[in-house]
Amino acid sequence: MAKKQISVGGILLGGGDVSVQSMTTIRTSDVEQSVAQILRLEAAGCDIVRVAVLDEEDAHAIKKIRERIHIPLVADIHFSARLAVLAAENGADKLRVNPGNIGGEREIALVADALKARRIPVRVGSNTGSIEPHFYEKYGRSATALVESALANVSIFEKHGVEDIVISVKASDVPLTVEAYRLLSARTDYPLHVGVTEAGGGDFALTKSAVGIGSLLLEGIGDTIRVSLSDDPVKEVFAAHDILRACGLERDFVEVVSCPTCGRCMYDCTGLAARVRAKVASVRKPLKVAVMGCVVNGPGEAKGCDLGIAGGKDYCMIFGRDGRQERVSVADAERVFFEKLEELLR
Repeated sequence: MAKKQISVGGILLGGGDVSVQSMTTIRTSDVEQSVAQILRLEAAGCDIVRVAVLDEEDAHAIKKIRERIHIPLVADIHFSARLAVLAAENGADKLRVNPGNIGGEREIALVADALKARRIPVRVGSNTGSIEPHFYEKYGRSATALVESALANVSIFEKHGVEDIVISVKASDVPLTVEAYRLLSARTDYPLHVGVTEAGGGDFALTKSAVGIGSLLLEGIGDTIRVSLSDDPVKEVFAAHDILRACGLERDFVEVVSCPTCGRCMYDCTGLAARVRAKVASVRKPLKVAVMGCVVNGPGEAKGCDLGIAGGKDYCMIFGRDGRQERVSVADAERVFFEKLEELLR
């Protein structure tokens, strides 16, 4: 994780915790719908939200939106330093600019002045769709081009007195994304915003994001993440939290361990596991529950769990962290198991 720490509306980036971000899909000037979507994102566990600023109407809407939400708001700016300044003046907690299209040093200097005046940070976000021409000509579509483009613009912000900076170097290609972030993390102490951009939709998009973001987090690279899906942004937030949990970076949840089952399974293990997951989905308590298919390996495989069950043809074994085991008929097993689970969740 980054050595340097910055604050985005009170959310600290760098130093340990990894925050979850998403972006609205509503035109920002539609204040009512934007607020409604952001409140849904908040309820799902979003820490920071980003909105697109296409024109002055969008920039002015930021002030109205900020008054009605509870998480920091980032203004996403392309092509116009003037709109970046206007977004900052209307209360954005952070700006995101793209090295490939925000302009040259004169434009960056204007943005820098607005950042310093309001003491807010900036994310310098390069991606393969907007690498500056001279870096593209020199390095092609590569990790080096992404990193050099981002750091060149970071240096201009630094020259103009901006020190609260977040950097991202995204691609839709997972290996390229991972390579770029590895190069970047070796060259900077600034917090890094990690994600696989334009991952797409469906299961493959989730897999791409999990592989790319997860592999970097396991190497200690990344301070805030966004899962970019062509879908309801609430799904991005759920997916991001799943990645953090799988990487051991979020523990305030109930982990349900269940086996894939095989021919030895003599009871509805798969169905019970699904019902248990539904029961604990919204619980914020560090617990581990196991639903195993058979009594041959089940209790041993689920050692360390707070509560577990393993089934046989006529009976199930229910066991806890204390090592105690209770033999229950298959007919009564689910009822007894849920009773014990309820006790744990209190």
